[in-house]
Amino acid sequence: MSQKIYLASKSPRRQELLKLMNLPYELLLKEVDESFPADLALEKVAEYIAEKKSAAFDEVLDNAVLITADTVVLIDGEILGKPIDESDAFAMLSKLNGREHLVITGVTLKSADKTLSFSDTTKVTFSQLTDEQLWYYIKNYQPFDKAGGYGIQDWIGLVGVKAINGSYTNVMGLPTERLYKELEKLSQKSLINKPSFNE
Repeated sequence: MSQKIYLASKSPRRQELLKLMNLPYELLLKEVDESFPADLALEKVAEYIAEKKSAAFDEVLDNAVLITADTVVLIDGEILGKPIDESDAFAMLSKLNGREHLVITGVTLKSADKTLSFSDTTKVTFSQLTDEQLWYYIKNYQPFDKAGGYGIQDWIGLVGVKAINGSYTNVMGLPTERLYKELEKLSQKSLINKPSFNE
């Protein structure tokens, strides 16, 4: 891909996913207020914050695209953010335990002349875990940087996620299949780096 990619995210999962997609990138980090209007539909919050993160960068260099994203967990008309401590993580996981919830990731792509935003939703169903299992996960995996207090790629995802309907990588923090298509649309060319036969 001739366009340079900047990823504005501290999330190790998002960084790993771009690497797995074979999309070279550079990190651009800036602290952004992640608050949102009280009357905003909860399904729109992730996309709103992704756009807010994008707007914090005044300009994107020529021939470059900036990726910003935000992920929220939604259950019973409530957004579960990142837990502040072990008790908060346990409270969140207890709400999700044995039930279905939504994971929504909002993404904004910004180039020198275009900005586009989208969101993707995945339904995740947890099996019924014991309190001992929840505490085991919290104590051993410290999920304080994850929306809803869990990472689907972690132990709890392997033993506790009964079903998902939608994109798996969306739950990790980036809907990679949709992202790839939108990046190709934005650049109007294939993202595949063709090898040189002279090397």
